[in-house]
Amino acid sequence: MEYVSVAKMAEKWGISERSVRNYCALGRIADAKLIGKTWYIPENAQKPDRVNKKKDTPSLLQILREQKAAKMTGGTLHHRG
Repeated sequence: MEYVSVAKMAEKWGISERSVRNYCALGRIADAKLIGKTWYIPENAQKPDRVNKKKDTPSLLQILREQKAAKMTGGTLHHRG
């Protein structure tokens, strides 16, 4: 198995070196090895998904607009009609 540096992996994935180091430290990159102070990452490693990545859930405003467009009645938020 071939290993690459944090800098090479950061360039390949288009993210900062700090992010790659954090992924390694958190165990989110399989088979990454820390030798001394240097991380060695398998060259075929997959970029982990972001934990704080936004989900495709609609906002309250979007929900209310959809309900208004559907002319829903009833409930506290729909008292004006």
